[in-house]
Amino acid sequence: MQEELDFLNLEYLRQGTAKQQQAASVIDELELWEHLKSYCPILVGTIPIGIDIASSDLDIICHVTEFDRFERELRAPYDRLVSDFSYSFRSVGNVERAVARFRYKGWEFEIFAQPVPSMKQNGYRHMVVEYKLLKRLGEPARETIIELKKSGYKTEPAFAKLLHIPGDPYEELLEMYRWPEDRLDAYIKSYLDKEKVYE
Repeated sequence: MQEELDFLNLEYLRQGTAKQQQAASVIDELELWEHLKSYCPILVGTIPIGIDIASSDLDIICHVTEFDRFERELRAPYDRLVSDFSYSFRSVGNVERAVARFRYKGWEFEIFAQPVPSMKQNGYRHMVVEYKLLKRLGEPARETIIELKKSGYKTEPAFAKLLHIPGDPYEELLEMYRWPEDRLDAYIKSYLDKEKVYE
């Protein structure tokens, strides 16, 4: 197995695919990590793990407890610099959350904030387990996920379809995030063995 990526450091993007390098470049140009550093920003979603399609945006999660301050600190540098800036705030299940969206140089950004440490948020955990699954499954699986996404599947349902995971794909993948490495290895070995039977 290759060593794990450090998703907390954007260096992996700067050394990644052309699309990942472009993503790092616009993030650097906007000095986003500098502006967001007190909120522990993490880029999540499809671009970090190479399963993005043309419509994929740059999803950034943040750990925020003071939402008024967060909104001010986002609006001040970006309201005029970027296009289509919007900010919304609501509570879901008694958990506050905010989403800022904007466009810059052809890229769509979505910054999602809640009072939960970034590494404990579902977006991060989904991405990490998806990365681990792709590492074990290899390039054909990555290409299949991309094709499923192009046909309209969201990312987690695409993984559920590929792996024949029953139930709620979002919940099931969160559960798999908690599995030890050897359990993931055994699961993927069993899956690959079954797939060979049906070839």
